[in-house]
Amino acid sequence: MEWIRRTLFRWSRETALYARALGKWLLLSALVGLLSGLAGTFFHIAVEAATELRGAHPWLLYGLPLAGLAIVGLYKLLRTEGLGTNDIFSQIYQGGSISILLLPSIFLGTVLTHLCGGSAGREGAALQMGGSIGFGVGRLCRFDERDLHIATTTGMAAFFTALFGTPIAGTVFAIAVVNVDAFYHAALFPALTAALTAYGVSLLLGFSPTSFTVAIPGPSLSLLVRTAVLAFLCALLSSVFCTVIHQTEHLLSKRLPNPWLRAFSGGCAIILLTWLCGTTDYNGAGMQVIAAAVEQGSAHPAAFALKLLFTAITLASGFKGGEVVPSFFVGAAFGCAVGPLLGIPAGFAAAVGLVSVFCGAVNCPLASIFLAAELFGGEGLLYFALACCISYVLSGYNGLYSSQRILHSKLKAQYINIHTNHYTTAAETPAEHQEALK
Repeated sequence: MEWIRRTLFRWSRETALYARALGKWLLLSALVGLLSGLAGTFFHIAVEAATELRGAHPWLLYGLPLAGLAIVGLYKLLRTEGLGTNDIFSQIYQGGSISILLLPSIFLGTVLTHLCGGSAGREGAALQMGGSIGFGVGRLCRFDERDLHIATTTGMAAFFTALFGTPIAGTVFAIAVVNVDAFYHAALFPALTAALTAYGVSLLLGFSPTSFTVAIPGPSLSLLVRTAVLAFLCALLSSVFCTVIHQTEHLLSKRLPNPWLRAFSGGCAIILLTWLCGTTDYNGAGMQVIAAAVEQGSAHPAAFALKLLFTAITLASGFKGGEVVPSFFVGAAFGCAVGPLLGIPAGFAAAVGLVSVFCGAVNCPLASIFLAAELFGGEGLLYFALACCISYVLSGYNGLYSSQRILHSKLKAQYINIHTNHYTTAAETPAEHQEALK
């Protein structure tokens, strides 16, 4: 009888603990998902309205230098200058706090950037605003430091989903992007629950998930080999993409240390480039070009290089947005141009290029595979999975986010624990990097 009594006591105690934890995360997920769904949908509407307004009034492009000055002033006013996505990542694995004022800063800064024709995406705002919401709700619930990390991740997953309509990819990306190879399963339930809540809110508000109609070829060994070759080229391109983005930022901050002058000059440079190109395809996010490449197999051969140039100058000058949608653009345009040379249908090659360059840039192969399934359907999953695996391995140790950590070598089972983009801490040495490449 004593054994039964102790067993029942232990069972009831464990059940109560699990029930309490479940209730805690359900409450946080519901609240974060609701807030992120509302804010994300509103943000999406604001960016789309800004893009449509610029399309109807092309003269708004000439206001880009003034928009740059307004963004610099806004960040100084709200005391969020210098804060960005890397700070969200740092909070997750190092602790610290996130200013809630980052939310209005990145919101207004991104809308101004799109309104006046800066070349940027939306996910940088999604990660920053979602992380801010998750962290704020966690603080409100008086979570400890470890649970605050999960709360921040939950907000990132929810807001990413509210913008793109991809709950599985958004969840896996938010969990995996900070520490590559360290997938915290404890965050899976709250992040996915919040993502599904945000997804439901966005659908109720009339938001249509991002998706593309692409013709997927049937199974073929020859096509698998050609897809692998395209993925290899996309891996190299993703490394170039990250290097150009970071080196342009480093160069401009060194040559033009004054943020006011840098923003104004960058805006003028984008205006000049738009004149020279004779098209506004490379301003804004460029979703229409991505859709044309994937669904119609149509893209200018040099579109991927021009978009990279526009984006690098825009972000390095201090304008706000993100790099993920530009990476979609670069990958889709590149795949559309190069795919037919390899005997791959242009539209399908554009889809492969999109997920491959994204995967190489963010170092998240599983999230990239789920993204492909949610954007293009599951029919071509084998091709997309192969392309993502090759791109991840061959893209090296570069990445969009300098605070991202790669815990294990991409080439062998070895713990290396390095930051992307050439050692952002003193503890990481070139010798360690060379060891990782052996």
